[in-house]
Amino acid sequence: QVQVRESGGGLVQAGNSLRLSCVDSRRTFTNNGVGWFRQAPGKEREFVASISWNGGTTDYLDSVRGRFAISRDNGKSTVYLQMNSLKEEDTAIYYCAVSRSAAATKSMSMYRYWGQGTQVTVSS
Repeated sequence: QVQVRESGGGLVQAGNSLRLSCVDSRRTFTNNGVGWFRQAPGKEREFVASISWNGGTTDYLDSVRGRFAISRDNGKSTVYLQMNSLKEEDTAIYYCAVSRSAAATKSMSMYRYWGQGTQVTVSS
């Protein structure tokens, strides 16, 4: 069973940065794509960023492209989401998920294992 856990969330002012981490404690996502999703209260969960199994391919939600960067260190079974120039509209619970495939897919249905989420709050 894959154990996925996010960390690094918190309260920041708009314009500042935050880095989220996602760790697979079982070290089993080496061959899988990993994605970040977010959900604000009353809104649909949405795709934020994804990365292929070896980090060779990444994809982003248009509104975060150029501000956020996803990366991974398979030796540590860890995926990161660097979030720069944060905006109030980035406020949400951020979830890390491990894909069934090796690709950097946007499709939520492809993600099998999900973390509990970490809260990111951006104040004006």
